[in-house]
Amino acid sequence: MKAYANGTGNSLREIDPSLKRAQFADKMATTVFYLVSGAFVLLLIAFTCYVVWGGIKAFSPEIFSFTAEGIGNQFFNTVYLVVLSLIISVPIGVAAGVYMAEYASPGRMTNSLRIAIETLSSLPSIVVGLFGYLVFIIMVNAQWNLFSGALAVSILSLPLITTTTYDAFKALPTGYKEGSLALGATHFETIWHVMLPATVAPIMTGVILAAGRGFGEAAALLYTAGMSTDISWSVWDITSPVCPLNPFRPGETLSLQVWASRTEALSANASDVAAAASAVLMIMVLVFSIGARLLSRHVTKKTEGEKA
Repeated sequence: MKAYANGTGNSLREIDPSLKRAQFADKMATTVFYLVSGAFVLLLIAFTCYVVWGGIKAFSPEIFSFTAEGIGNQFFNTVYLVVLSLIISVPIGVAAGVYMAEYASPGRMTNSLRIAIETLSSLPSIVVGLFGYLVFIIMVNAQWNLFSGALAVSILSLPLITTTTYDAFKALPTGYKEGSLALGATHFETIWHVMLPATVAPIMTGVILAAGRGFGEAAALLYTAGMSTDISWSVWDITSPVCPLNPFRPGETLSLQVWASRTEALSANASDVAAAASAVLMIMVLVFSIGARLLSRHVTKKTEGEKA
């Protein structure tokens, strides 16, 4: 018994240092992770504050007006273009993701489709802009317009939404689908009433990323949406070339205005205009992201039967 006890004690003493080393390594790795994460968060906060503060310092009623000297028209063009691009890309992207996850049989065709989507997501935006210029402008004999810009941004957004939807459906527990089918629902009813509501949160993540791409895109819009804006807020005939809601008119966005103000500097207050436009663009992205997250959380709670 003593020999056994001594042997056990020796084993514990031998294991104890290795456990301490493992615990120390775990604590060190956790500390490094938190330090790196905190550094990135602080960097993001500092950058946001720097951009917003620059916009506050450049504030003037003239810059934030809906005139040729202000950024109001560009603000409207940016929101309008992002809405148009999401109207195009969200239904197609979600439908493509659902098809790949639920209907496409595993095989060479599905793998080729996934490779094509991943390749499309890695295309430089300038290439997509040139493609949009050739197809949406030259081939149809049209001028620069917001709808062509929205189509170009949709090409960049589709891979994000499709991949996010596909991964969300694949990550969903099989009990959702099997339980619905066992209760007599069809495959389509199961997707529409059970699986889609359960995957709203991850799909919304893809939509936020796609919208962020639209808010900040410049290269693709340079060849499709144009660098001019001629809006008359007293004209609401959608067929008029100066109507704000006409999607087939040229429309300079905030990101293009920032680029033009910093590179061409056609006006005396170009730097102030660029600073104000950058601040507004940053705030727009933050507000949209927070709003989309809150909407996603509300829909998720409602789907799960909790009090929203």
